[in-house]
Amino acid sequence: MIESGDFAYKVNDGEAEKASNSYLMSLVAIIAGLPLPIINLIATLIFYLGNQRSTPFVRWHCTQALFSQLSLVVINSIGFWWTFSILFEERAINNDYVAYMIVLFIFNLLEFIATIYTAIQTRKGIHVKWWFYGDLSNSIVKHQSI
Repeated sequence: MIESGDFAYKVNDGEAEKASNSYLMSLVAIIAGLPLPIINLIATLIFYLGNQRSTPFVRWHCTQALFSQLSLVVINSIGFWWTFSILFEERAINNDYVAYMIVLFIFNLLEFIATIYTAIQTRKGIHVKWWFYGDLSNSIVKHQSI
């Protein structure tokens, strides 16, 4: 579930662009790091750390983008290593593996769509709060937004 609304203050254009870039960073990292999930997390972490002295809006969205990448790295790593074990340890593909890969694909697709949507809305200065990640971002940034 994604909620859209206003932030606690009027966001200027520069803030909106920087906050939007936090989501775009993860999309660009997907292209470079698709086979290795940790690359996406590292790229988003670097962007997050680089914006720690930024405005609350930018920090909040960098934090939310980082949390989304943390969950993706866990889910994708399991799929990566499971596939690796099938390819190199001569394990059989079973129903559990196929089901996990389908769920993995759907989760990644939904996260990709949500990231694009959030980047576009955030660039317009609209505050987008994801279910679960938004509440975690509020607790880290210590700035209630919605």
